[in-house]
Amino acid sequence: MLKCPIDKMDDVFEEIAKIAKLYLPVDIGESIVYKPWEKGDVWSDAVNTSLSPKELFFPQTENLMEFKTEGKSIEVIDTRRENGPFVVFGVRACDVKSIEVLDRVFLAEPVDSYYAKRREEGIIISTACTRPAETCFCTTFDVSPQEPSGDISSWKTDEEVFFKANTEKGENFLKKITSYIVECDEDRVREQKEKILKIMDKLPLKNLKADAFGGGKTDEFFCHPAWDELSGSCLGCGACTFVCPTCQCYDIKDFNTGSGIIRFRCWDSCMYSDFTKMAHGNNRHTQKERFRQRFMHKLVYYPENNEGIFGCVGCGRCIAKCPVSMNIVKVMKKIGGK
Repeated sequence: MLKCPIDKMDDVFEEIAKIAKLYLPVDIGESIVYKPWEKGDVWSDAVNTSLSPKELFFPQTENLMEFKTEGKSIEVIDTRRENGPFVVFGVRACDVKSIEVLDRVFLAEPVDSYYAKRREEGIIISTACTRPAETCFCTTFDVSPQEPSGDISSWKTDEEVFFKANTEKGENFLKKITSYIVECDEDRVREQKEKILKIMDKLPLKNLKADAFGGGKTDEFFCHPAWDELSGSCLGCGACTFVCPTCQCYDIKDFNTGSGIIRFRCWDSCMYSDFTKMAHGNNRHTQKERFRQRFMHKLVYYPENNEGIFGCVGCGRCIAKCPVSMNIVKVMKKIGGK
């Protein structure tokens, strides 16, 4: 275990920024965003950022390749650039778990080389939650806010920040940061973990269970009569999918520049009427079908194909952002009877 005085963290950030691009959660207006660190930036104490750090590994828009044509010949141009190492600091436990969910999608065969490169270059430094929000329900999905994973875990108190390496990549990185960081025991960290557990026990969603869901439950839930009622208020705006740290749907489009073609991908949403639309149309014609697809994927389809791991991490962003207050918690309580 290592520690650093809280008033020396700016010096630590500066040291990190010399060896890797550093992203830090910062308050900007009413939003909390991960931005490239600049001297003077203040590490936000917010429980969660407006958007997860997913975009640093799976960008909202990304050029995949370019095509140049001349007569019948086509030249394919690789548009990828070497970005180098980067560090994402202050990631909450739920968002670390969400990256693990994405790993099972993008690092499975055939591996997504764009995503894989960023995962190879990126170092995740997580931070335990000292004041979770009322919308948090991460423990429902076996996420430990007091014991976040990642390459390096950290715990922040009023006086100090504690660090523990979890991976070889994290251990090697901590060896490069020597200023103001010293060895220590784990007593203060143990105290903070106990405080976090007491706070979590007071949250309104502490008793939410996912026991009713999981792989093999398609027949049980697919035709549940509650889908009509639940989907009736859904606007199909897609806000829930764009703030969700585990949503991985994307579309691929070609753009004619006049001198060639750029092929790019961008985030998409299963809540949209044109999602996966092809020449024959869309295979989900109603909002009910699209609504059901989103939640069945999180609670049934994904765990069925991923050793029981759910596609939700309980970050609570969908609760906070849905304009009609429809979210996965209401679905779980209505469909699962919890």
